[in-house]
Parts: sequence; structure tokens; C-alpha cells
Amino acid sequence: MKLKATRYACFAALAALTAGTLTACGGSASSSGDGSGVIGVDYPRSDTDFWNSYIKYTPRFAKELKLDLKTTNSQNDVAKLTANVQTFISQGVKGVAMAPQDTAAIAPTLAQLEAKKIPVVSVDTRPDTGKVYMVVRADNRAYGEKACRYLGTKLGGKGKVVMLQGDLASVNGRDRTEAFNACMKKNYPAIKVFGEATNWDGAVAAQKLQTDLTAHPDIKGVYMQSSFALSGTLQVLKQKNLLVGPDDNKHVFVVSNDGIPEELKDIAAGRIDATVSQPADLYAKYALYYLKAAIAGKTFKPGKTDHDSTIIKVRDGLLEDQLSAPLVTADGGTYGTVPSLKSDDKSLWGNNLG
Repeated sequence: MKLKATRYACFAALAALTAGTLTACGGSASSSGDGSGVIGVDYPRSDTDFWNSYIKYTPRFAKELKLDLKTTNSQNDVAKLTANVQTFISQGVKGVAMAPQDTAAIAPTLAQLEAKKIPVVSVDTRPDTGKVYMVVRADNRAYGEKACRYLGTKLGGKGKVVMLQGDLASVNGRDRTEAFNACMKKNYPAIKVFGEATNWDGAVAAQKLQTDLTAHPDIKGVYMQSSFALSGTLQVLKQKNLLVGPDDNKHVFVVSNDGIPEELKDIAAGRIDATVSQPADLYAKYALYYLKAAIAGKTFKPGKTDHDSTIIKVRDGLLEDQLSAPLVTADGGTYGTVPSLKSDDKSLWGNNLG
């Protein structure tokens, strides 16, 4: 996830747009209009370090793009998200960025925005149905695959692991779960996986992990599908006298998803072992980038971008820019076929959150 100069050059070019020419940044593009205006961003929640980081980055990039930013927080509630969209409409926004946590229930709201010709960028999650201008997201199936490869390698292809799932009503929870299970079945069939639904709730995750460790004290791995479970997982391991360094035979290998500063510190200290760095900074940056492009009348096609990502066609009328999300470990080694960055790598957003 190295932040190459091309990313910033492309972003700066868009920020500097005036009426007239718009230069494409990835894929083929056509455009008209000046791309400026009031936009609405709904923050999905503010109870995790990851989303608080996203909230911190968003106004920074809005300022760079000279966008008038209106914000709301739907607090993981699709009804609140729907109400917040009505507020945006009444404020005359020209575009909306959202991160619907229930990816099925958002369809009527998307239909309303489409009817009003207000473009939508979906961040982190992808709606099950409905039209959005662009999905800004990392490859969540790769999250599950990378966690599987790391744990499979560390456990030598045998043993027991707990997967603390997110919310299976979310495409993210489904993608990470399905990919982790498929990878384990194909590559490490001697590893037994205990899948635990948690609805992205840290207390639920901790309780289920404690139950699993009591029933199966030989569990040697934990995959947390988000850093929501970090504090509770460490607490449970400490209570079980399992919070020991990776060189201790009692060590339980823990892989997370997000790449928040606390995870990087815990990896360096040997409390957890790996994470997949979900780009909070680039989510904010490219959500606004694509909203400005949408307002300017720009169109994109599938293909490589010049900000180290790939735009894919998910279904008819739906494109997704899959941003880079590297595996992060203490040693920066390769696990299975998956390379990793060291936890102190300066290219990681979690090491640059000032």
C-alpha cells in the first residue's frame, strides 16, 4: 500500500479542475461540467478506531478538493441512514458518500437518490442491489484469504482456529467469511474452524471466544474480521494466561483486519501477530474523488488505475475500485503466497495518523 506519487498527482489534478477539461485517473473516462458543489458524507459509525480515523481524514480531503462538506452519522442503523439522506436532499447536495452496514436494506434509499439524479459513492461496503456511481472498497475476499494463509502457515496446516465474524448481513462479513473458509478447506483441510457470528460487536466476540477457548483449550489461532474485537480478544487471552509472546508454546496466533495504530503497536509488541491494513485514508480520499468526478459528468471503465488499484465490474451498472490492502506482520515475511509489510512501515496509514 505504498502511496506513490502518481496517486497524489492524479488527486491534485482533480482538485485543481475548473470548468473545461477533466483528466481520467484510471480506466477510460469522459466528462463535462466543473465538478464542484455541496456533497453529503454519512459516517456509518464512530465506535471503532477505524471509522474514527475515516472521519478524521474526510474533511482533510474535502478541503483539498474545495468541496462544501455536509456530514451525518447513521450509527450502524439503516433507518438513521435513510433519515440522514433525506436531510442531505433537503440541503441540496449534489452527491452522497455512504457506507451502508446493512447492504440489502439500503436499496430503496439508493432508488430515491437515483430518481433525483444524485450520484452515490459507497465506501467499504457494496449494496446488494441498487445503483451507485462507484464502490470504493478493498478486496474483502482477499482479507479472508490473507488471514487464512497466515494462520495456516503459522499452525503448520493443522489445529483449531476461531473466526470472529462481522455481520453476515454485510457483504464484507460474507466475503471475509466465505474466503477464509474456502481457503482453509482447500489449502489447510486439517485445520478446524469455529465460525462465530458477532454482528461487529466486541462484547459478543469476547464472550464467544471465551466459550470456545473453554471448550477447546487447544485452539491456536484467532481471525478477527475487524479491530472491533481487539480489546476483548486480548482481555480473554490474558484471563486464560495465553497472552504470551510468539516464541512461547502457549501463544495463540491472532490476525485482525483494519490496520489501526493500536494493531500495529500490538504486532510490534508480540500481543497479536498480523493484520490486513484497510485503507481508511484512501477510503476518504477516493470517496470524495469519485463524487467530484460524478458531479463533473465523468465516467469510468474497468481496468488498472494509476493509484495502485483496479476497477472491476461487479454487475451491470456497478463498478468497484478495489484499493490496496496489504498483510502486515512483525517480520515482513511471505506467508503461503502472500507477502507482508513490516508493522513499522511508514507507508501504512496507521503509522501516519497525526
